[in-house]
This record gives sequence, structure tokens and C-alpha cells, in this order.
Amino acid sequence: MTEETVNVIIHPDGRVELQVCGVKGEKCTEVTRAVEDALGNKLKREFTSEMYDTEVEAHTQEDKQKLGY
Repeated sequence: MTEETVNVIIHPDGRVELQVCGVKGEKCTEVTRAVEDALGNKLKREFTSEMYDTEVEAHTQEDKQKLGY
């Protein structure tokens, strides 16, 4: 499993940049929502390639039976 991290960078001009690593798909926006709401005044949002990846779920044989696979 990949480690999920949020890097907070405070620039000299006061801008705050959040970098999310190890989070796939739109979950990254959920991870940063509380911090963004607290900071307010969002200027822009740039997504990394991880945003467009999908998370793969692995199921055991028992899971597959429960899910009807």
C-alpha cells in the first residue's frame, strides 16, 4: 500500500500550497477539503496524474463469493 501524504508549503508571499501524494482519483479533494475550507480564498487547483488513476481493489476468493462473482 502506498503511503498517503499531504505536504503543506507556505510561500514567502503568504500563499499556501497543498500537495497530495499517494492518493488516487478524486479522493485527493476529500483529503484536503477541511484545510482548504479553513484557509478560504482558493486561487487555483492543479491535479497530478494520480488524480486520473483509479484505485484497484483486490478481492479474496471469499470476498468474491460474498459479492456474487
